[in-house]
Amino acid sequence: MRCVQICDKVQSLNIWDIINTGKRTSVGVSKIRKITEADCALCGQCITHCPTGALRERDDVRKVMDAVNNPDKIVVAQIAPAVRASWGEGLGLAQHMATEKRMAAAARALGIDYVFDTNFSADLTIMEEANEFLERFTHRDEYRWPMFTSCCPGWVRFVKSQYPDMVKHLSTAKSPQQMFGAVAKSYFAEKILQTDPENIFCVSIMPCTAKKAEAALPNINDANAGRDVDAVLTTREFDRMLRSELITPANLEEEEFDSPLGTGSGAAVIFGATGGVMEAALRTAYYALHKENPKPDLFQSVRGLDGIKEATFDIAGTTIRTAVVHGLGNTRTLMERIKAKEADYDFVEVMACPGGCADGGGQPIIEGQEPAGERGAKLYALDQNNPLRFSHENPSVIALYNKYLEKPLSEKAHTLLHTDHEGWEMPS
Repeated sequence: MRCVQICDKVQSLNIWDIINTGKRTSVGVSKIRKITEADCALCGQCITHCPTGALRERDDVRKVMDAVNNPDKIVVAQIAPAVRASWGEGLGLAQHMATEKRMAAAARALGIDYVFDTNFSADLTIMEEANEFLERFTHRDEYRWPMFTSCCPGWVRFVKSQYPDMVKHLSTAKSPQQMFGAVAKSYFAEKILQTDPENIFCVSIMPCTAKKAEAALPNINDANAGRDVDAVLTTREFDRMLRSELITPANLEEEEFDSPLGTGSGAAVIFGATGGVMEAALRTAYYALHKENPKPDLFQSVRGLDGIKEATFDIAGTTIRTAVVHGLGNTRTLMERIKAKEADYDFVEVMACPGGCADGGGQPIIEGQEPAGERGAKLYALDQNNPLRFSHENPSVIALYNKYLEKPLSEKAHTLLHTDHEGWEMPS
């Protein structure tokens, strides 16, 4: 059973097992437990590898459509970087038709009032995380090393269940999804729409199944309007919604994302590929130390589909040792090396899904293929073709700091954009 094998052999969690024998043979949670008792990372790889289609994510389509049809709700959507590389696959769209702008038009055709780009909040994440890394690096004795990225909820669940003594190593920066929700229900509601944040229904369209659980965490909602992100749709759910509403994206004209939360850099779009978060953060860290931009592709040695990638960079005379890992089996290998002091790093990017978000558990399923490489190539092409290559040059992010957050790591930024990963227990 491929779902059992991917969880055991690739993700190293062994959540699923073969239950019973003969005609009664089935797949169930190992040790006859509930899924909530099994320390599942919720990565969704079992879903994308299920040979019968028997496994699926919780369906939130009705919840979103109820909000769309509620005249008292302003529905605000954000669309993640990796979704643009895959959304057309589930609809049979030719690659040249499945553009970012047609994706935005399709979301509006569903009745969503404002369609924003998670690339905006990915840039915001880089501003906070890169500055947090430099703050830790310059006060090295006050922190535990290495610093781990924290934008992948499957990885956060994994480290909390498998390596709880290393949770303090996580960056306190929220994921782009959660930063967007906090900004949408504070700055956007108060300063742009001048409405009560509770009037806003915030929906995320993500390549990820674990994002559904992340949005429901009790200590991650800081805009004082209920949940910062009210519902999360996978790419597959987004495609199903378009089909059920008889929307044909190929017939739609391209449309821009809305402002002011719709501008994203090339650094943000590569969040969807393994190594992209590290590369984006290093671009901005370099600028912070040199006061000039690096060549945009200076840090491309962190790219690629090798399970564990290591690279050392000299930035302003400072040596920064990095590692990038994807897939939880590879992650376990790396974590054991770190625990045994066989590896020493300053900054580590971790993505739970093999190939990163591009091959996330919520992405369209292509039978017999692992399309992470092809989807990642699309994201790197978007980065190359974007005139804006650095998160710190995003004019919308700069305006947000000037008008509302003041500066990275400010008190207000900490309140809205950071979280305590030790402040919640694995749900049971």
